Amino acid sequence: MRRAALALTCALGAGCAVGPNFHRPEAPSDKGYTSQATVKSATAEGKTQQFVEGAPIAGDWWKTLRCPQLDAIVAEALANNPGLDSARATLRRNQHSLSAGYGVFFPQVNAQAGASRQLYNPAPGGTLIPSSTYNLFTLSGTVSYTIDIWGGERRQVEMLGAAVDAQKYALAGAYVMLTANVVDAVVAQAAYRAEIDATKAVLDVLREQVRLGKIQATAGTVPYSTVLSLQSQLASTEGLLPPLEDKIDQAADLLAALTGMTPASWKIPTLALSDFHLPEDLPLSVPSQLVRQRADVLIAEAELHAANANIGVATAAMLPNLTLTGGYGVNGTSNGSGIFWSAGAGVLAPIFHGGSLNEQRKAAVEARNAAAADYRTTVLSAFEQVADTLRGLSHDADAVEAQSEASQTAEQAMLLIQANYAAGIATYLQVLSADTQFVQAKIAYVQAVAQRLQDTVALYVALGGGWWNVPAATKG
Repeated sequence: MRRAALALTCALGAGCAVGPNFHRPEAPSDKGYTSQATVKSATAEGKTQQFVEGAPIAGDWWKTLRCPQLDAIVAEALANNPGLDSARATLRRNQHSLSAGYGVFFPQVNAQAGASRQLYNPAPGGTLIPSSTYNLFTLSGTVSYTIDIWGGERRQVEMLGAAVDAQKYALAGAYVMLTANVVDAVVAQAAYRAEIDATKAVLDVLREQVRLGKIQATAGTVPYSTVLSLQSQLASTEGLLPPLEDKIDQAADLLAALTGMTPASWKIPTLALSDFHLPEDLPLSVPSQLVRQRADVLIAEAELHAANANIGVATAAMLPNLTLTGGYGVNGTSNGSGIFWSAGAGVLAPIFHGGSLNEQRKAAVEARNAAAADYRTTVLSAFEQVADTLRGLSHDADAVEAQSEASQTAEQAMLLIQANYAAGIATYLQVLSADTQFVQAKIAYVQAVAQRLQDTVALYVALGGGWWNVPAATKG
């Protein structure tokens, strides 16, 4: 009884609420993302990417690629993407639900009016008064107010506020992922086009080899099997084109959907990898700041907040509930009118619910524990993504440098062997081998350049995407 009285005094006097108060999780104390300090990536083709710790992340980070056509495509996606519209509408819905939730802190006032015609017959009571018919008019108002003694309603509103926060960050995450997906699709499309161009260049060489082979076979200097082998290599290389063209079409269809258009109405952009400029200065947020700017981490934090508040809701449900009510009205007939009023208080206390209320509170506690574990998992995943991207950019530079050298060497070897073959001092097997190596080296180089660009995009995304520098990204 003393504990109950103390709790009641605390609730009424200090306005406290049952259940644990939410405290924002501590930010990690790590000094870096990898076991080794990351200063800069390796240099490739004269380009070195510097990581500038603490540099701000622009909300329009894709503009660092300095491609006006890309900027226009992203702007179109931000204006017309239905996914963003849905996220904004959901945020507005949650905001309205929160505003509605605040209504519980105010008295509930209702008015009622009625009119009826009634027959009064006193005969059954033994009275000889004749029956009468009259009109009855009633006008009344009622007021009820639930006193939030234990703070359960406050915890409920706290949950609604956390839901608004979660959706706000979900909208920010949708903004970041939309821009990243658009940029990735445009870069991928340019890479596929570069692979097609490289393959077509090799096809021109192979067709010339087939022509020369036929001349030599007619002259009797090489067997006709040489021509057949060259034709087989030509057909095999031509078979590389349809899959690449299909990938370009798929990227175009994806871009159409992201920009809120149908594939039939979407005009395929014709960008080349050379249209993108690799940014040399890349921002790198400190680890303690990462958890305050990544949308997925902030969503997990908001969900943890809501789960924590739900413990208070479940706890308050186990305690007595006090409601004050009052009413005032007037009614009248053709013979006169009268006033009536009422005032009262009611207490509803749970006595026996088969243990369900206690189990519901235990379930709320475990839901909070699960949300806390999910939050830690999200944070670990965020750090993993940043670390992978930083290492990836370093490896990408090494890969571009190596593939550039391999492509140049393979091209020189192919041209030399072709000249030797034309002079009759090289075999067709040597030519086929050189052609194959050049095709593979050229395509690998294109893929390495595209991967470096896409990993640059991935770094911006892994660091949060700069949505906090775009206020419209979180507005409903």
